[in-house]
Amino acid sequence: MKAEEQLAEMSELFTALADRTRLRILNLLREDEICVCFFSEALNESQPKISRHLAYLRKSGLVDSRRDGKWMHYSLVVPEEPAKAAVLRTTLEWLWDRDEMRADYKNLEQVCCAVDVPVTIAKAPKPEAIVERESVPAEPLFEAEELETYLL
Repeated sequence: MKAEEQLAEMSELFTALADRTRLRILNLLREDEICVCFFSEALNESQPKISRHLAYLRKSGLVDSRRDGKWMHYSLVVPEEPAKAAVLRTTLEWLWDRDEMRADYKNLEQVCCAVDVPVTIAKAPKPEAIVERESVPAEPLFEAEELETYLL
């Protein structure tokens, strides 16, 4: 690959990473593929906005998609180019250290595992990584004092 082509590819990668919504989407894709409908709910953004950013990420090669019936699933693609892969890996590590990004991921878990979900995602396939954790809550449902009050 020519130096000019490499520079163009790196420029495209940095442009893809230069948007807050796209960073939030990439952060949610860190573990598993996700149905498009969950992004809107977890990030509290409109479906057209999410779709536009997912299309941009697909064009840049960072995200892949597959159709399963009426559902579109998106997954993270780690670039083959070592420098691009290192930039993505470093970006994802940095994102995970941000409270806002962890809160987005927590929102995704809550949306996926909620009893009452919006009609738009009621029958959508849940991300497997989150479903596997459903049986082991990250936090206790009630603190000891709250549990005593609740049981009385």
